[in-house]
Amino acid sequence: MLTLLTNAEIFAPDLLGSGSILIAGEKIAYLGTELPALQAALEVSVHDLGGAPVVPGLIDGHAHITGGGGETGASSRVPPLHLSSFTSAGVTSVVGVLGTDDLTRSTESLVTQTYGLREEGLSAWCHTGGYHIPMTTLTGSARGDIVFLDPVIGVGELALSDHRSSQPTLNEVLRIASESHVAGLMTGKAGIVHFHMGDGPRGLEMLEQAIKTSEIPARVFNPTHVNRNRPLLEQAIALARHGCFIDATAFPDGHIDPGVSAADAYLEFREAGCRIDRFTISSDGGGCLPAFDSDGRLTRFGVGVSQTLPDTLTELVGLGVPLEEALAPLTCNVADLLKLHHKGRLAVGMDADLVILDGDLGVRDVMARGKWHMQDHQTVRRGMYESTK
Repeated sequence: MLTLLTNAEIFAPDLLGSGSILIAGEKIAYLGTELPALQAALEVSVHDLGGAPVVPGLIDGHAHITGGGGETGASSRVPPLHLSSFTSAGVTSVVGVLGTDDLTRSTESLVTQTYGLREEGLSAWCHTGGYHIPMTTLTGSARGDIVFLDPVIGVGELALSDHRSSQPTLNEVLRIASESHVAGLMTGKAGIVHFHMGDGPRGLEMLEQAIKTSEIPARVFNPTHVNRNRPLLEQAIALARHGCFIDATAFPDGHIDPGVSAADAYLEFREAGCRIDRFTISSDGGGCLPAFDSDGRLTRFGVGVSQTLPDTLTELVGLGVPLEEALAPLTCNVADLLKLHHKGRLAVGMDADLVILDGDLGVRDVMARGKWHMQDHQTVRRGMYESTK
């Protein structure tokens, strides 16, 4: 089956204007202003989009695909995430992480869940390790996991400046960063260390030291949740000047204070003169969103969802950011950081991951790896154990 999309307003994410897209299998076979001539004998499904925007599938670079949580006991463990929790939000690629609980949640279970999402039609990868040192790994080392396990592309989320972390030393952080970087060189994978940043007063101090005192490239050090409070965001803007990618979390309503929304964080990052191609936004989907008092007691609890990514896209455009620019932190910037060379852009030869937006920039249709997962705002492809009602 070939799928031909006509009369599409194509954002690749750069605005290409009106045109057609031909999908063959899992790839984009044609993209341009002309209507491709196809032989009558070919089976082609044609969709006239009526000028609707077509954008790359979103990449969620930080999601707890096996479920997060556990901070208030075993009953607070978040269940694993279903396929449509991603695709209904326009997410066609995801990177899974372990968090606070990297004991009852393991690299083995994370890799297995990654393979499961792949079988259901999503593009999925994961990091090895979790909040703590010694790290949870499958082969016995971060380098071994990245080299020998296909879905594993880096380390994370390793916790810093957080009372739930293992309080790592600078040397420990550098050793892990070195392993990830070298494994990335050996495999062509991202080879990053994705750092969970907590509310601790030290903030990004250790990453500043790591970059200044080692030969490891700055891009290896990748902090997330940098918008959880204003001092941390200001430090992240300074850190980005060394060449780091920084990742903001699209917190749901009610869980932003005392931080800054991902959209506002992007605007501040841009206004500071930083390279906007080094800014990414992820959802923390499936992860708990706890708040603690000074004694480490839980004061608030919630769960992240991937829907905050298209919501942030809409917010950015509402704040005056052109759609093609607003898409980048959710698509091509993430692909560049993670070295996902066939993701994040619409072009011939790229994977057929795309989202068709409605008039309010909401997610209308979703195609992942050449197959429809949503059409006309309705989920048409679900995971094995999802309700069909």
